[in-house]
Amino acid sequence: KIGAMPDGAIIVTGSLNMDFVVQVERLPAPGETARGSNFQTIPGGKGANQACAAARLARSNPVSMIGRVGYDAFADHLRASLAAAGVDTSRIHGCRRAPTGVALIWVDRTGQNSIVIAPGANDELAPADLETERQAFVSAACALFQLETPLETVAAGLRLARAGGALSILDPAPARPLPGDVLALVDLVTPNETEACLLAGREPGRIRAAEAPGLAAALRQRGPRAVVLKLGDQGCYYSGPEGEWHAPAFQVQAIDATAAGDTFNGALAVALAEGRPVPEALRFANAAAALSVTRLGAQASIPAREEAEQFLRQQPQC
Repeated sequence: KIGAMPDGAIIVTGSLNMDFVVQVERLPAPGETARGSNFQTIPGGKGANQACAAARLARSNPVSMIGRVGYDAFADHLRASLAAAGVDTSRIHGCRRAPTGVALIWVDRTGQNSIVIAPGANDELAPADLETERQAFVSAACALFQLETPLETVAAGLRLARAGGALSILDPAPARPLPGDVLALVDLVTPNETEACLLAGREPGRIRAAEAPGLAAALRQRGPRAVVLKLGDQGCYYSGPEGEWHAPAFQVQAIDATAAGDTFNGALAVALAEGRPVPEALRFANAAAALSVTRLGAQASIPAREEAEQFLRQQPQC
């Protein structure tokens, strides 16, 4: 059964980036110069986004983050943003070998985006950094990971989570192939359509809801105990030891899809850490992600607990 220690901590290992966001009418073609508007600098990074989401959406579970930043103004801003959301930032350490990571993001009028990342200090997060935090994994209900830090570090964290009894949740993004020995350490893997296709060895493309059971089964055969396929406007599909469920998406007017997947993962961790049944956890995560796409930016778009609960009360049960 997929579950977590009730009321335990949520620990996030991953990236912190300063996002440079520009809105455009449409994403530029190669070699094209496009006119943009509404430039903003917004705290981001998949790890930091998930930590922020978990902290804003949690009722009592403490949230902390392990990561690396440079010694620059961006680092101060990123720490302050997480601290304001309620994240324990004492495990985010400075790095003199590299600057804080940045992401360059273009968002078109439909909410779709194109992103280029310069990882900087994120690439300096090493397995030894996690080993010094071993006790944090022992006291954790959930441990969240992504792929914007070195794979060897992610694998080290997954081993610590397994040894400490924490439920591990891996967001396999950015999309890349993963060896079976890494996937075998994962309790719950949460790919989007592109990532799921890559992990399953098929051409990237749209996944029809009818294909989800077969694809999820194929991914589980590669090692993880459970799979959540994030299917965009089709919702999400869960396959695990308890059974299989499809959770429909909520219909909203999308402005910016940046961090929707991160918001989903943070919300899912919160719900599972609170001991909610899987179908209820999926619905809560879908609601938080739906609210996030109605706003511009990464952490700036993540809803608070009260907003997610109010949104759910307004939706029909399904």
